[in-house]
Amino acid sequence: MLRPSLEGKIFAVVFGSVVLGTGTPLLLLWLGSDSRLAWSAGLLLAVILAFILIRPVTRNLNRALDSIESGLLNFRDGDFSISLALNRKDQLGQLATLYNEVGEILRQERAHIHQRELLLDTVIQSSPLSLLLIDQSKHIIYANTSARHLLHAGKPLQGHLLEQILPHCPPELAQAIEQQQDGLTSYLVNETTHTLHISNSTFVLNSQKHRLILLREMTRELTRAEVQVWKKVIRLISHELNNSLAPISSMAHSGKLLSEKLHSEQLAGVFEVIAERCRHLTAFTQGYARFAKLPPPACETVQWQSLVNRLQPLQPFELSGNLPARPGYFDPAQIEQALLNLLKNASESGSSEDKITLGIQTDVHGQLISVSDRGCGMSDQVLQQALLPFFSTKPQGVGLGLALCREIAEAHGGQVRLHNRRGSGLQVSLWLPWPTENGPH
Repeated sequence: MLRPSLEGKIFAVVFGSVVLGTGTPLLLLWLGSDSRLAWSAGLLLAVILAFILIRPVTRNLNRALDSIESGLLNFRDGDFSISLALNRKDQLGQLATLYNEVGEILRQERAHIHQRELLLDTVIQSSPLSLLLIDQSKHIIYANTSARHLLHAGKPLQGHLLEQILPHCPPELAQAIEQQQDGLTSYLVNETTHTLHISNSTFVLNSQKHRLILLREMTRELTRAEVQVWKKVIRLISHELNNSLAPISSMAHSGKLLSEKLHSEQLAGVFEVIAERCRHLTAFTQGYARFAKLPPPACETVQWQSLVNRLQPLQPFELSGNLPARPGYFDPAQIEQALLNLLKNASESGSSEDKITLGIQTDVHGQLISVSDRGCGMSDQVLQQALLPFFSTKPQGVGLGLALCREIAEAHGGQVRLHNRRGSGLQVSLWLPWPTENGPH
């Protein structure tokens, strides 16, 4: 059943008051009363009746308006949880229903915005890209996880002045940030060279100028690009050498046979030297070709003891610590080749065999295989270039051993770490992550 509208109620009150205000004097005049007294009594009764009848209407109206005002104040304060309970069938009831619908829409929109903000924050926090937001007074107002680890050892950065943080950074990085440089910058940490790309941008937020600093680790990308260039060069050189060596070797063999028929030992010796150098160059180019054409790793579960048993007869070493209970997961052929290269380098470093050790550790993140020696170690300059193809400090070295180790580790999603040991010697570690589908149980 529909109730009368607010306009209808007010019209009914006014109409009743007018009827009473005019009907009462006429009745009194008909009964013989004084005209002034009759009209005064009619007016008084009309006013009293209007007050009595309008009071419930205005009281409900005031309550409804107070409720709507309170709800709108909550909207202004950002609280959309309040709903109006006005069980009315008039315009105020319709207004309350509309208010509740708007409140529900705002609640849903706020929930969606909150979820999007959480998603965005999760993406930013988990991004390898370091992000710093600095306000006009040079206070850090936002920093993601990568930025905290890069600039403040994982500790919070919000609220700190930028000038308070920079002294804790490597000098080259601090200078690049302070001078608002854009581009690549390199710095040395733990005898390892890192390359970052820095970009700066400014924008106005809340009528204040802000500065956004983005720091992207480029070491691995540049290394991969550099290795790909080396591989392309190696493939081109190997192709050209093989095209030339094959006919030369064939001609040397034919010349040797001809010299034997002519009984010329001197000429046969010349052709034998040519054939020997061809075989040497062929083996040389094949070694580089293996580096340039390293296949993707065929990972499988590997028992650590079987790995140790296969390595020890080929290159002597001492086992450091106990073997992990959890088996490894990698390409056994590639990792064995990498470890043989490292053990051979350790034996050629001037270290005694009993000081060459192999250590294996695992945790929830990955596998760490370390080869340590007590040799001469490496200078800072050599450490920076040791992993580059063709770089070698050995007179007869070809500079592929450590480069191949790095290529194998990175193909597994890991990395190679080198550092000089306290006292003397070098430690080279292969860190290999657990694959996602075979992660920790």
